[in-house]
Amino acid sequence: MARLNLLEETRFEKLPVTVFSNPSEISKTVAKRIADLIKSKEKKGEQVVLGLATGATPVKVYAELVRLHREEGLSFRNVVTFNLDEYYPMLPDSAQSYVSFMNKKLFDHIDIKKENINIPDGRLSPEEIPGFCIGYEQKISDLGGIDLQILGIGRTGHIGFNEPGSAPNSGTRLVTLNDLTRTDASHDFGSKGNVPTKAITMGIGTIFKAREIVLMASGEKKAEIIKKAVEGNISSETPASFLQLSDNVEVVLDNDAASLLTRFNTPWLVKDCDWKDSKLIKKAVIWLSQAAEKPILKLTDDDYNNNGMAQLATTQGPVYNININIFNQIQHTITGWPGGKPNADDSQRPERAVPARKRSIIFSPHPDDDVISMGGTFIRLADQGHEVHVAYQTSGNTAVWDDDALRFIEFTTDFLKVQGEDTSKMDALYTKARNFIAQKKPNQLDMEEILTVKGLIRKGEAIAGARFAGLPDKNIHFQNLPFYLKSKSGEEISYEEDIRQTMELLQSVKPHQIFAAGDFADPHGTHKICFDIIHQAMLRLRKTEAWTKNCWVWLYRGAWHEFEVHEIEMAVPLSPKEVLKKRYAIFKHQSQKDIPVYPGDDEREFWVRAENRTRETAQLYDKLGMAEYESIEAFVRWKFDDEK
Repeated sequence: MARLNLLEETRFEKLPVTVFSNPSEISKTVAKRIADLIKSKEKKGEQVVLGLATGATPVKVYAELVRLHREEGLSFRNVVTFNLDEYYPMLPDSAQSYVSFMNKKLFDHIDIKKENINIPDGRLSPEEIPGFCIGYEQKISDLGGIDLQILGIGRTGHIGFNEPGSAPNSGTRLVTLNDLTRTDASHDFGSKGNVPTKAITMGIGTIFKAREIVLMASGEKKAEIIKKAVEGNISSETPASFLQLSDNVEVVLDNDAASLLTRFNTPWLVKDCDWKDSKLIKKAVIWLSQAAEKPILKLTDDDYNNNGMAQLATTQGPVYNININIFNQIQHTITGWPGGKPNADDSQRPERAVPARKRSIIFSPHPDDDVISMGGTFIRLADQGHEVHVAYQTSGNTAVWDDDALRFIEFTTDFLKVQGEDTSKMDALYTKARNFIAQKKPNQLDMEEILTVKGLIRKGEAIAGARFAGLPDKNIHFQNLPFYLKSKSGEEISYEEDIRQTMELLQSVKPHQIFAAGDFADPHGTHKICFDIIHQAMLRLRKTEAWTKNCWVWLYRGAWHEFEVHEIEMAVPLSPKEVLKKRYAIFKHQSQKDIPVYPGDDEREFWVRAENRTRETAQLYDKLGMAEYESIEAFVRWKFDDEK
């Protein structure tokens, strides 16, 4: 019976999927599978042929293989490897090359024979590439084929660099990279313009020949493309969907990457649910309202019955009572008092009424996330008399254009000249900076003086934005957490100093409210790191500091993605005038306006993204039957274990 239930739950899935709680579990499981294969082949005196992938997904697999080699004696002397792909053109000693990646993450730390390592050659002339590709295929064939192929998946659905349009029988070849793929790689290269437009990749047909194929994915960013690959139709628009034609594939995911699969996202469509779960009921009713295109209070028994929710109607009904309950829950998230309404009954409000004047601290990972993501709420808190602080966690100095830095050096030099001051030092700095920039390699860390100038540019913009929101200078804090530049320079990071600095700031403010970035889909990972630092700081403080028990943590989004309606616990509506004021606060960040250095895959300016997303949230509330607002900024409360 259990097997039948599982088949029913996974009936939308056209590939076998195993889901783990986190990426570390995936990595250990896949690494053990590789290690077991190596050992079994070794006992037979046979070689193992592995197909390897690059990118963030397999990094922890390689780290675990290195650990197994060092601590448990796993040998790679009988292993031959073939990497999926390489950028073209690309020098093997370049920091962005997959040769460098594989050496750094795996090969330099194990006993594999160098002659057994095979990676496409990014140095070839165009005329040499066809012959190389044929030879690559032949070498795999001569060794008896690939025993186990590890795959990641790009947001275009590519496996290897087989972009949309690739044929299922394609072989190793030169390909043109999709624009989204190049956008995703831009952070590694310093900017999208530095990312090669082409790559040499194994073909889908080559991958299919492997005796075992494991596709790995983790994180929210991969959820949408995983759903297309696993549940969608086979199509060249999603190259990974061709894996449905193979009998040798397993997809391994963490909870976040699996979150949009039907059995997790809308489980009522595939199985009987535990309708005692109030959060599940809320999600289901909101989904039904959107699917039926009706306000919640107009949903009927037929709507429930025709959309897999008959059991909910039967066990928790009548449906009108369910509708009223969910309607009230959503309505109670709406508040014009994000710091709590003084002298009011707060039993049905998202924030506490006491104390009437709260100390609030807004943590902003970059110097503009505060106004982009929650600028209206920021201004509202200040206007309503709360003691608001803002903490800019990183300098953001790697996200300023080089010509902006030169322009500010020129400005300072000209200002000194007007004042009759000596400009020799500034002239020398300008010459040094121009020479450095002219020779700078992709993603090379700037010299210290340029980093300082860029950091001051962003600091000045952040001060202007916070002042515009109503803050006194003494409440504006620049943490400049050390992990930020260490991560750019490749230094090992412990985060202890980052946590210590954050603890000290929290101890000095003793906030009743913390607002932190919960946009963990940030393509560069900074938001998640910054939240983890706050989380660790609070966990430590909660052991000894009484004020922490009365401190609530609210997560905001907006720069990259927004919360789903069923997740929202506080919705702050903005008037047209407040939306305009928020826009002006964002405009203070001139270095990020028009085209920022790291725009992600959304080409709209940040203020446009912010306004569109908050307007879309308001429209969703309106369609559910709530009042019609211009915009809504959304928040979710983060609860510690003893608060849940």
